[in-house]
Amino acid sequence: MKITLAVVGKIKEKFYKDAISEYTKRLSRYTKLEIKEVVDEKTPDKASEALETLIKNKEGERLLNIIPENAYVIALAIDGNALDSVELSKKIDSVGISGTSHIVFLIGGSLGLSDEVLKRADYKLSFSKMTFPHQLMRVILLEQIYRSYRIINNEPYHK
Repeated sequence: MKITLAVVGKIKEKFYKDAISEYTKRLSRYTKLEIKEVVDEKTPDKASEALETLIKNKEGERLLNIIPENAYVIALAIDGNALDSVELSKKIDSVGISGTSHIVFLIGGSLGLSDEVLKRADYKLSFSKMTFPHQLMRVILLEQIYRSYRIINNEPYHK
């Protein structure tokens, strides 16, 4: 199985980079992981709804351009399905069992994902109704993917 994180924006803080590096190393024994970053748009303070939509659409186009056609796409979205760790591990495992060898997780920018990107998604996943910084969300997602592989392989870590 190959896992790709397709994300808007770059990681700036060293502590996030360190955590991402650690989970990337841990995941290397289970899956081929890649992280693809697309450029984020600057959002002015008090941007109109129309401008915010335009920004999401520009970022969304960039994301759509890097998603392989045959990949199973999971978009992180507040209104998505909330799963516990065991359910997420079953989701990842079932995608592989169904014959798909590539999962792409999408993390939008500060405004979220465009409607077009959400339409492309095969599944919408919610970690919470709360909003998280997209840099932190990358770390949380990687940790949960790592936890999923530990669960799939019946290895200690989960509890």
